[in-house]
Amino acid sequence: MSVQSDLNHYYGVKSKALQFPTRRFRALSPLAAAVSLAIFGSGPVLATEATEAATPLAIAAAAAEDANLEVITVTARKRVENVQDVPIAISVLTAQDLDKTGTYSTEQLTRLQPSIQLISSNPRNTAVTIRGLGSVIGLTNDGLESGVGFYVDEVYYARPGSAVVDLLDIERVEVLRGPQGTLFGKNTTAGALNLSTAAPTFTPEGKAEVTLGEDGYTQGKAIISGGLPVDGWGEKVAGRLAASSTRRDGTVYNVTTGAKQNDTNSQALRGQLLIEAAPALKIKLSADYAYQNPNANTQVFVRYGATKRSAASQFPALAAALNYKPASENPYDRLVDVNSTIQARQILKGTSAKVDWDLGDYSFTSISALRAWDWTPQNDRDYTGLAIRTKSNNPSAQDQWSQEFRLSSNGSGELDWVAGLYAFGQDVETHGTEQWGKDGARWLIGANVPSNLIDGYTSNTDVYSSTDSYAAYAQATWHVSEDFRVTPGVRYTKEEKTGDFTQVAKGGLVTTDAALITAKRGIARDQKYYAEFSDSSPTGQLNLAYDLSDDQLVYLNWARGYKSGGINAAGIPTDAAGNPSLVSATVQPEKSTTVELGLKSQWLERRLTTNFAVYDTQVTDYQANVVDAGPGALRGYLANIEKVSVRGFEFDSRAQLTDSWSVYATYAYTDGQYDSFRNGPPPLEELASGTSAFDLSGRELPGVSKNAGSLGTEYSWGGTVSGVAGEWYSAADLSYRSDWNSDASVSKYLVVEASTLVNLRLGFRTDNGTDVSIYARNAFDEDYLSFLSIQAGNSGAVYGHVGDPRNIGLRVKAEF
Repeated sequence: MSVQSDLNHYYGVKSKALQFPTRRFRALSPLAAAVSLAIFGSGPVLATEATEAATPLAIAAAAAEDANLEVITVTARKRVENVQDVPIAISVLTAQDLDKTGTYSTEQLTRLQPSIQLISSNPRNTAVTIRGLGSVIGLTNDGLESGVGFYVDEVYYARPGSAVVDLLDIERVEVLRGPQGTLFGKNTTAGALNLSTAAPTFTPEGKAEVTLGEDGYTQGKAIISGGLPVDGWGEKVAGRLAASSTRRDGTVYNVTTGAKQNDTNSQALRGQLLIEAAPALKIKLSADYAYQNPNANTQVFVRYGATKRSAASQFPALAAALNYKPASENPYDRLVDVNSTIQARQILKGTSAKVDWDLGDYSFTSISALRAWDWTPQNDRDYTGLAIRTKSNNPSAQDQWSQEFRLSSNGSGELDWVAGLYAFGQDVETHGTEQWGKDGARWLIGANVPSNLIDGYTSNTDVYSSTDSYAAYAQATWHVSEDFRVTPGVRYTKEEKTGDFTQVAKGGLVTTDAALITAKRGIARDQKYYAEFSDSSPTGQLNLAYDLSDDQLVYLNWARGYKSGGINAAGIPTDAAGNPSLVSATVQPEKSTTVELGLKSQWLERRLTTNFAVYDTQVTDYQANVVDAGPGALRGYLANIEKVSVRGFEFDSRAQLTDSWSVYATYAYTDGQYDSFRNGPPPLEELASGTSAFDLSGRELPGVSKNAGSLGTEYSWGGTVSGVAGEWYSAADLSYRSDWNSDASVSKYLVVEASTLVNLRLGFRTDNGTDVSIYARNAFDEDYLSFLSIQAGNSGAVYGHVGDPRNIGLRVKAEF
């Protein structure tokens, strides 16, 4: 049996043969075991991360031929298993879900999965959070990593820009909530996004898609797959090639240059080879390349927020002194006036090799990968037509490698187990440039200094950071009885990091005046330091699961997470003598403990599923953006604060009301706060002269909506078009996010207001795979913001990104 036929038989084809009773064991063929191990990952608890159709949309589609919600099976634990049987908080979006909703980016994904939030001013400055945790809000640092792991085909992507590339030929997106690491590559405190691409098929197949929409929106996709005639190998080699291109005109207009900005320009390519080297030995080789080069990431003026600084140091007086007025004071006019080049170019590329070897009683998996990331930005950091901070460019280059070896038990016994070793290495090199112009002195320092004091003043920064990480892990499931299972897991991680930071400031007015020199150094100062960091830590989990009935499962999960520490690679405070304070050069690991109680149920002869989860997470040594209290500018840098807590409730439900009508609903309530944060950055409204920190203890955690959810439905009916039989369908998807704060200081001026987006679709699909539809994204043209930031210099000006306007278009798809 070929790999593809095995895949189709066990989880690719949703036939009556796969509707086995829930919570019963079934041994699979060794080949299916090996393949499922490679593609979905192994391990008792994470088995349903492989679920092909765990989401409402996919389950609804699967039920179209049956009165009930059909059993969707997975085989990662070497037995057929319903997703409803797995005791873990996980959501899955299949290729069908992504296709139906037109989702092609992680940002759009967050509208379908309310527990995820993406905050991005540009690819390098991207924060992904799950349940409000995962990334530092407001300060990018090459020496640290995210608390949310991002994986593609089980390969960890270390750089945040990876999360904003197009989703190309994705078979499944798995959202794991809570600490991960026992079975995943890197250890994370908040969760993981695990993407699996479609595998090569031995049966020839092809797909093509073209979408045309408003604002010059054009997207094309092409996929071809099939067996390859390799001499001496017979029908043992299959290949798959996928490509996509997405373009759209800018959504804001620059009155200075007369051009549209914040456009889309993205291309991606992926090739794969699947080799059946022997009946029990499978090898998959992959290579991918993604390129983005939009004229993007400029921000519009949103509002002015009064501070406690002198009136002369605030936006109205400063703007009047320089005879300046924003292009518009209404952000939804979508007007900007920046006068420097804007660019957000990035290249991501990599190769990987997966080897799966079935040894009879055991399965062995090896995953090897090399990846690189090249980021070349250009920014006008003052966001105005003035020459204040004319450049803020931090081009980076990153190389990484990873290797994982994994051994797991086959079959279904009283004890199922998996164990492995993981190694990861990374080098990041950043060469930044900050430059100030003729208006900088008045805006940033005041009227009491020469107007040309920092005209041409330039800070050049060279940062080199290196990471080596090693881990060993093991996890097992003990079937205490037919209804009760206990799953412990343990991991030991060792991290070593180094960082080398050099900043040289020069230019501007040449002066020997000590006061003026101090003023220039308050803007940027020379600094050089080298730091090393090493740490080792055990983490783990314990999961208890009990079947109340064939259709109801209750579970209790305890998990200990670990987010690695590292080097502060963005500058640190100085001591009284002006030397770097090396005690601030390293950041300690962040540790989280989560307790979660969940219930998974099926009702009404499995026409309806309802899943609930309630959790409490305590984080110690939380990595946050703190400020110093020393001389010079109020400087932000990364450090540890004592404690953060997050607790919440999650719900999802889906129903097959009739054979042709499906409905889904999801909801997440997330309540996070700084429990103890005494040296936080002052909120804009509290900012006064001086450099004192602010006690943020007890304030809400930024970067998360307290209430978020989605609701959707699809209805289909038979019909013909020009004599061709098929199916008409109409669908609507609604997503909601309540207010959330976009800055670490939790300023009242940085609140992103609630938004409700509605997407509509109407189409006709034939039995041979042709699908023609019209769509309306943001159908009611909701005005909303996706990000807010404080203008450099703390004038009280707040800028931000405006969300995409309504886009109506036509999509045509064909399969052959």
